[in-house]
Formats: sequence, C-alpha cells, structure tokens
Amino acid sequence: MPPLSHRDRSLLLLLLLFLAVGCSGDDTYATSACRWRPYLCGGVNISYPFYLTSDTKAIPDHEGESYCGYPGLAVTCDGGNRAVLKLGGYNYTVSRIHYANLIVSLADADAAAAGNGCPIVDHNVTFPAGARLFLPISAIDYLFFFINCSFGHPDAPAPSKPKPPKPPTIKPITCGDFDEPDSMTFVLPSREVPPADWSGACKSVFGAPVLRDAVPRDAQDPKWRGDGYSKALRSGFQLGWERSSGECSRCEQSGGKCGFSGAGEFLGCLCADGRMGDGDCSKTLADSSSLGVSAAAAGLAVLGAGAFLFIMRKRRKNNVINSSSKLLKYSGSGGTPRSRVGDMESGSIDDPATHLFTYEELEEATNSFDENRELGDGGFGTVYKGYLKDGRVVAVKRLYNSYRRLEQFHNEAAILSGLRHPNLVMFYGCTSSQSRELLLVYEFVANGTVADHLHGPRAPERALSWPLRLNVAIESAAALAYLHAIEPPVVHRDVKTTNILLDADFHVKVADFGLSRLFPLDVTHVSTAPQGTPGYVDPEYHQCYQLTDKSDVYSFGVVLVELISSKPAVDITRHRNEINLAGMAISKIQKCQLEQLVDLDLGYESDPATKKMMTMVAELAFRCLQQNGEMRPPMKEVLEVLRSIQGECPMEKDGDKHKDGPFSPTTVHAPWDSRATTPNTSRD
Repeated sequence: MPPLSHRDRSLLLLLLLFLAVGCSGDDTYATSACRWRPYLCGGVNISYPFYLTSDTKAIPDHEGESYCGYPGLAVTCDGGNRAVLKLGGYNYTVSRIHYANLIVSLADADAAAAGNGCPIVDHNVTFPAGARLFLPISAIDYLFFFINCSFGHPDAPAPSKPKPPKPPTIKPITCGDFDEPDSMTFVLPSREVPPADWSGACKSVFGAPVLRDAVPRDAQDPKWRGDGYSKALRSGFQLGWERSSGECSRCEQSGGKCGFSGAGEFLGCLCADGRMGDGDCSKTLADSSSLGVSAAAAGLAVLGAGAFLFIMRKRRKNNVINSSSKLLKYSGSGGTPRSRVGDMESGSIDDPATHLFTYEELEEATNSFDENRELGDGGFGTVYKGYLKDGRVVAVKRLYNSYRRLEQFHNEAAILSGLRHPNLVMFYGCTSSQSRELLLVYEFVANGTVADHLHGPRAPERALSWPLRLNVAIESAAALAYLHAIEPPVVHRDVKTTNILLDADFHVKVADFGLSRLFPLDVTHVSTAPQGTPGYVDPEYHQCYQLTDKSDVYSFGVVLVELISSKPAVDITRHRNEINLAGMAISKIQKCQLEQLVDLDLGYESDPATKKMMTMVAELAFRCLQQNGEMRPPMKEVLEVLRSIQGECPMEKDGDKHKDGPFSPTTVHAPWDSRATTPNTSRD
C-alpha cells in the first residue's frame, strides 16, 4: 500500500487525537508521598510545601526523583528527634516552621551541636537550585568568620608579597583549638568589620546569618570572644520562602498540591482523591469516569475513519499525478518567505527565526548613520536611532572595526535571540556576518537611561521619585536574576545606569549585552581580559581576571548607590578619595554619615518610611560591594530583599509614623580596598 498523503495523514491524526482525549484520564500518584495531614518530627510540624526526603517517589511513572512540595524544602527526620533542612550540602536544624508567615527558623547543625564550645562556621549559606528561598533582611544580621589569619608586622622588612598588618580594633577568639601556628581567628558582626583589604591575610572568610537581636553591642567583650558568640549561632536565623506562582498557584487554588521533579520542574497537580492533573483539581471523579463513554464512541469513529480512508485511496490510486516539480518549489520554506539565520554562520545560534536585515536597509533607516541620530557610544559600538519601512522605531548598534568584532557579534546575537524577559530590551535581528558592517537591531526605548534621569541631562526634571527608583532597582534586579538563572547562565558584565533604559511608564529595559559571556556549567569562573566601565568593575575581577555572577552583583551595588544618592559612579570633580562612588559610599556608611551620601530631596529627612527604605537599600548595596565575591549575596537574594523592602515599608508609611525613631544602618562593610579609578571620560 503506498504511503498516506499529507491530507490523509492529517485526518487520521485528528481522529487518533480525539481517541486519545476520549480514552485519557488524569494520571495517579502515590498518595502516601503527599502528606495531607501534618507529620511531627522532633516537635516540628512538617506539612506542605515542606516534604520528607523519604518521600521522593511521589509519581511512580516519572524517572528520577519526584515529590509533593516546593523545591529546596526537603526535610530529613533524623531518628524522629530532629528535623534537618539541607542547604548547599550542609545540615541546618529546624526549630519551627511558621506556615502563616512563610518563615522557617533554623540553625547550623554543627554549631547547634557544639553546645557551649567555640564553633567555627566554615561555609556560607547557599540555596539549592530552583529553591524559592531568601533571607529576610529585617530579621537577620551576619557574623563573619576570618579563619587562620597570619599578619605581617608593620616594621618588618617588606617581602615580595607583604602580608597586611592586623587592624588594631579587632581581637581574636580566645577559646577553641582550631588555629594553625602563628595565626588567629576572628568572629565579627557585620558592623564591626574594619575596612581595607586585611582579610587577605586570612586563610578563609565565611558569613553566617544570625538573628539581629542576638548580636551584642560590644563584640570586643571578652565573654563574647570566648564562647558568647556560640549562643548567637545556636539561636539560628530565619529563612523565608515565596508563595507559588503560575501553574503551581492555580493547582493550590483548586485544592491540590504541587508535584515537582528532582530538577525543580513542575510535573502536575496532586489531588486529594489520588488523581494527578495538569494543573487543576477542580474536576470531579464523575467527570473523569464519564470519559469512558466518549472513549467507546471515539473508538468506533476511528474504525469508520479507517474504512473511509481505505476506500478513498482506492478511488484515487489511478488518478495520482506526479507533481513533485511543483512541490519542490515550496519545500523547505512552508510557502512563507522569511529571513533565517540557522547557526549564524558560527554555530552559536539555534533559533531559525532570527531576522536578517540588509546593510542597505539599516543604512536607510538611520539616514546613512547620521550623527544627529546617534543615541550613545558603548564599549563595542555606536547606537543610532532608526526608522524601518514597516513603521518601527529601532536602535541600531554599529559595531566598531575590531579584531574581536566577529566574536562579539556572534556572542551578542546568540544571547539576545534566545532571551525573553519583560525587563530586557527586545532584540529584533541583525545583519549577516558577511555583511559590509556588523549591525544589531533592538527596540527603541524612548524615555532615556536611568543615568540621564539621575545625574544627566534630564536630572532637573526630577521625574524619578523614590518609589520609582525602588521599582527601577527591583525590575533591574529581576532582569539580572533571570540572566543568572537560565541554563547556561549569562553574566551581563557591564551593568551600569547608562545600560538601564526606561520606557514611557518608567519600566526598566536592561540593554547592551556587548560584554556578555555565556557561562559553561562546569566551571565557577571565566577568565578573560578585563572589560567593563570604570567605577562599576568588580575589584576582585580586575585584580585576578576571575568572572562570576558576583561581578554583576558588585556592579549592581554601584547602581543601588546611584539610585539613593543621584551621584555618578565616577566624578573627577569630587574629592580625590571620593571620585569612585563605591569607595565614597563605603566611607560614609562606616562613619554613620549616610545623610551626606543620599539625595535628601527624595524625602530622607521628611518621611520616616522613605528614610527606612533608603537605609535598607544602602545596607543591601554595601553587601553587594564587598571586596570578597563570596560575601556578596546572589542576585536572586538581592531581588527578594528589594521586594521585601517595597512590600513592608509602604504599610508603615501610612501607619503610625511617630513610632519610627532615628535609624542607624546595620551595614555590612567587610574587607574593602578603596581605590580611585581612572574616570571614564568617553560617552557611555
């Protein structure tokens, strides 16, 4: 029998699909894995969205782990006497879960087991991939452990690599037996960490979150340096988790619980009656059983369709006309002409829908790259405003003539064509790499850059109020968190206020991926030549050429300081020690002179709620600006902190304002080497 025609195959496929729908019902799952009643472990109530690590085969048909709960909330019941949550490979003992407030109280298991000894925390708190966890900034502070520090003597002869001297204000731990010969270990609250790069004398540095109330006013007290700090560690800290969203949220609203894979992928909605739906438990079992009747009818329909197709093919067998020459004309294009790039001639792009513009088309759109159409100058090219024939207003990036231009061109086009986020600039297409010039085409964002509004030509308009600035910070952080979360992760590498565009409604569009690099999944850093903009470049990267996502976090910290101060990242008219805004901010916070840093016209002195929000943003900025990249929060945590600031403070603003007294920021000013960098005099 000759093969089925396209029409015949389509008809048969539709009927088979009808049969499949008629015969299908919701899948089932192991109801014992989804605990519909609380489970008590060591006095802690374990309920959804938490789940037990022993219940990781909730969906038998799914290969690998599957569970009923949120990613990252697996609890191990250790001998029935202790609930343990694992974060980054380390155990944390859970003391209570506040389901109404979405807060879990926990403590480092090793520190809790140390009793009244002198525990040392030798790791940072990290969250599992896909976990929607965050550290609530209003409830926690940090203790920093500087372990096995060996200092140089101020009067000793200088070796080839001199060791920094010990800051005079700090004193070591006086208990325990963990120091190496001729070395000391320090435990310091965040506010008492001295400036400068003295931590380079220490073998390792770690930060441990603790409750704010557990940190004493005087951390140099001998009792605290003895074993007093262990009480703060045993008291633990708090973690928050986010409410569900998307399919999981719809599932919960219908009375179900969310099932996830070990990789954090939503698998389905687990219903109390044992069914697993696509995302809704509102259907009844009667609805499901009624599908059997339609299944029988569908089966008869398929049999009839088979007979019909057989008869029709018999009739047409002798009338078939070979029209391959006609079909060949349209094969491969679907009859729809469109520009396709394939692999962008370099194997770096998989999206066949990336549009290719001709050089002549973009030359006409920009009026032959008229200087009056120039929007700005970046590290790899000049951007022009253009008008396409279809009416779209675009921004055309004309890459400089450079020996690296092909690499840069393919890199940016590949990244942009695959990214979709409301706070990332839209990429329309590009020219071929064989074109006369390499051009990239973006959407045109009409309201200028954040830099324009903060300290540029549009600053006198005072259009960016404090609520708008906080929203700019949140949306920018959301875009960067998205870039860091995709696989493989993307590092922007040139985060700055001139690369944060604003639309007519002051929503953010993060632009210019000209310095981006895709992260391989099997490395923790990428070594490249130092690039970026003075004032924003991660000092750790600038010194050792190690690029991580924490480099973006540092640059974003500078952006946060710009938002609260309205000052540029580099200004050669400022005092020599304050040319670099990051160094200036560190100094002002350490001296409790935040009022000399912030823009007072934003309401810092007139509105207590605004003052509190700006202070909390300053605190977050200082965490981002740490010299040691490991001490900076991940961008996901930065985003959650900003959202919590926005969510908490507006209620206080309309509430009892007289309760808000003077604010003293609890600032993380860990090791920092303040340097005045060469100002960037070129246009960004």
